[in-house]
Amino acid sequence: MYTSDFDYNLPTELIAQKSVDPRDHSKMMVVNHGTESIEHKHFFDIVDYLQKGDLIVWNTSKVFKARLFGKLMAQNGENLWEHKRKIELFLVRPMENDGVWKVLAKPGKHVKNGMRIVLSCSCEDVSDCSCNNEDFFCDVLVKEKEGTILVQFPDTEEAVRKKANRYGHIPIPPYVKDEPHQLELYQTAYAQQEGSVAAPTAGFHFTDALIEKLTKKGVEFAEVSLHVGLGTFLPVKTERVKDHTMHAEIVELTKENAEKINRAKREGRRVIAVGTTTVRTLEGIAMLRDLCPTQTPMQVHAYHGDINIFITPGFEFQIVDAMITNFHLPKSTLLMLVCAFSKSQALMMECYREAVAQKYRFYSFGDAMFIV
Repeated sequence: MYTSDFDYNLPTELIAQKSVDPRDHSKMMVVNHGTESIEHKHFFDIVDYLQKGDLIVWNTSKVFKARLFGKLMAQNGENLWEHKRKIELFLVRPMENDGVWKVLAKPGKHVKNGMRIVLSCSCEDVSDCSCNNEDFFCDVLVKEKEGTILVQFPDTEEAVRKKANRYGHIPIPPYVKDEPHQLELYQTAYAQQEGSVAAPTAGFHFTDALIEKLTKKGVEFAEVSLHVGLGTFLPVKTERVKDHTMHAEIVELTKENAEKINRAKREGRRVIAVGTTTVRTLEGIAMLRDLCPTQTPMQVHAYHGDINIFITPGFEFQIVDAMITNFHLPKSTLLMLVCAFSKSQALMMECYREAVAQKYRFYSFGDAMFIV
C-alpha cells in the first residue's frame, strides 16, 4: 500500500477558510458503505439519521494558543538572532518531567542546545530588541532526530498553557489564511479539557440547538479526550504507508464513559464517533487488553495515557459503528482512516471526487461526512 494511493486533486478554492454560520448548516455527505450509496444533505439533517439509544462519542479536548513567537538568546543573555524576524515555536505536548515540553521550531536550524527562547517579547524587530520582559521563556535541552525539540520551562504545565494563551496565537492550519479573532471560533461547542494544538474539527458542526434536538430524540452522549498533536496532523512522507511512524498523543477515557460505551455495545446500540480522534481513542483503547485482562473484545476500559494507533485499510474495528468526519488532506493518515472505516478505499476516493464535483468545502472549517 502506497501513500500515493490516497492522493486526489482538490481546487484551492474549495479549502474552507471559516465555518458556515450557523455551523449545523454545513453540507453533509451521507455514505452507506453497505449499499455503497451517497446522499447529499445538510448537517442539521443528521437528526433524521439518528435514533433513540444511539450513543454519540465526541472528543472534548480544548485548543490552547500553542503557536508562539520569540527571540533566541544565549544563556549569558546575548542576543543571537541575526535576522529581522522572530523564531516561531509550536508547543506540541508536555512530557512526564514537569516543565519539559516537546516543541517544533521554525527555523529550527538556528536553535542549539543550551539556548534560551524568550516568548514574551512583543518587539517587531527582535534583531534590535533590548527589552527585558522575560516572564515566559524556555531553555533548549536537546534537538531530537525526528525534528522535534525538548525544552525546559520554569513553569508548571498549567502555567505554560496560561502564558501561551496570553502571548500566543491560535494554532490554525497553514491552509487557513486569516487567524480567527477569538479562540472560541476554533473550538467545538462542547470543548472542556485544555490541551490540543489543533481542534478536533469534526465536532465543529454541532450547535447547542442541534444537541438539544438530539437529546430530546433520545440520543445519548459520551466523552473522550485526545489532545491533538503530531499524530493527527503530521504529514506522511514515506512512499510506503507501513513505513510511516505515528506519534503518540495523550488520551483519557473515564470509567463512567467507558461504562456508557460498553453498555451500548452489549445492548446492540450504535456507537457513533465524532471525528478521527475519537475513533483512534476508542479503537486504540480496545486494543490494550494487556492493561485490563478482564476486558473482552468489543469493550473499552478507563484509561489515561498515550495512544499511537495507525489505522489503515484492513483494520478491524471493534467499537465504532458509524462516524462523523470532515474531508481530509490528500495522502494524510486521516484519509487513510476513513478509507479503512468505509471498508472500501475505492468507494471513499469516489466520495471525494463527488465532493469536489459538488463543491463541498474541505478541511478543518469544511463540510461533514457521515459514514454509516
